Amino acid sequence: MQQIIHLNQNGNKLFKFIENTYTTHEQLNHILHEEKYNPQLFDLAQGLVFRCHLVYYQQISSNDLLSHKDLLIFNFHHALFDFPSMNIFLHDLNQSYTTSQLLYDDNTNLRYLDYAVIEQQMSMTGANMFWLDVLHDCKLDQPLPLPFDRYRLASEHRTGCGTCISFDFGQHLSHQFLTHASSNNIPLEHLTFAIYFIFLFKLTNGQTDLCISININNNRYRDELKS
Repeated sequence: MQQIIHLNQNGNKLFKFIENTYTTHEQLNHILHEEKYNPQLFDLAQGLVFRCHLVYYQQISSNDLLSHKDLLIFNFHHALFDFPSMNIFLHDLNQSYTTSQLLYDDNTNLRYLDYAVIEQQMSMTGANMFWLDVLHDCKLDQPLPLPFDRYRLASEHRTGCGTCISFDFGQHLSHQFLTHASSNNIPLEHLTFAIYFIFLFKLTNGQTDLCISININNNRYRDELKS
């Protein structure tokens, strides 16, 4: 059930609320650039994965009202928020803004979040010791030997920013994917995941120490969030 929460709860700050001003387009562009690309704005260890940034033109409003050139920035960490969540958030925000009411959801089914909350309360000492032992000799910062058309300079650092690339397999190959997944009772995302793993295996000349992540629907409790 959605509810209004205070910025500070049980002595912990749940999210960051920032007020700022600008007078030139250059200053505004700098603020927007920082919100988009600065990885230091969030703190996953402390659970700070959301920022609300009010940007006023010239001066901060004394009556809590926004003017024409003021901006309201909602900034979510990608661990909390993804593209399918956008329409739901904008819909609920618009409803709250126009009606001063929040949508009531009386669905009592267990969600992935419920399990995650319980998991956070469990002791992870044993699990930590296990993985420290397993990964003792692993070179976690070693890059994959992928074929590049441009090599990274030694002075360059990873920004943590990602990109999205899409391509079309074509109707025939896509049909073969669906047929194979259906005949073997395999989720399509698992099949494509395995194919991508094999693709990287071939690109890296037999490297098996690969770590790949994938978005899955098992923790999506609303149909509109499923891809």
